[in-house]
Amino acid sequence: MAGILLVEDDPSVRTGLELALTRQGHSVTSCATGEEALDHVRTRRPEIVILDVMLPGIDGIEVCRRIRKIDSLPVILLTALGDDLDVVVGLEAGADDYVVKPVQPRVLDARIRAILRRVESVPADRLTFGDLVIDRGALKVTLKGKEVHLTPTELRLLLELVRHRDKVLNRRYLLRTVWDHGHVGDSRLVDTCVQRIRAKIEPVPSEPRYIHTVRGFGYRFSPP
Repeated sequence: MAGILLVEDDPSVRTGLELALTRQGHSVTSCATGEEALDHVRTRRPEIVILDVMLPGIDGIEVCRRIRKIDSLPVILLTALGDDLDVVVGLEAGADDYVVKPVQPRVLDARIRAILRRVESVPADRLTFGDLVIDRGALKVTLKGKEVHLTPTELRLLLELVRHRDKVLNRRYLLRTVWDHGHVGDSRLVDTCVQRIRAKIEPVPSEPRYIHTVRGFGYRFSPP
């Protein structure tokens, strides 16, 4: 199904997840350190990175930041139960989703497949909003003629907001349609992803022109 890079320093957890994901039909390569992960991304780009936060040497958060400087491939964090700070910092670093340890392989597989659906289900046409151009066929966003590098999740969220232009979309709806979370989920995924998109497409992110917050409800795409 997917070419996965699994980055986990605990040998028993790494072996267990690698076997479980392989049984689900994925092609899994694993490593134990952040340095190995970055080398693999540069030389043998995977489709998805499953990244433990607590790694020896370069930790998972820093690995995610460095991946985002060179690639927009999806990243799912593995984080310990209750480590809310790691979740927030990881999402701000560019992670697309997170799974809490101890990891249930079926949950992780569901998140992987949801990300693949986000990548594959982008409709094709070209949308122009002033300086902002969204080419859904080419999976490309440009601002003033310069390409804006968005992750698949960021692109899918932006497209969902654009599809419902001038309508308010609540966080529960966005979690269901963008992240494919059938339950209520974590609204931080939505809020942090919106912040990342704003940082890339808004001239002044604190005074957004495109993606507006409707307090108590959610977000609305209303271009000037």
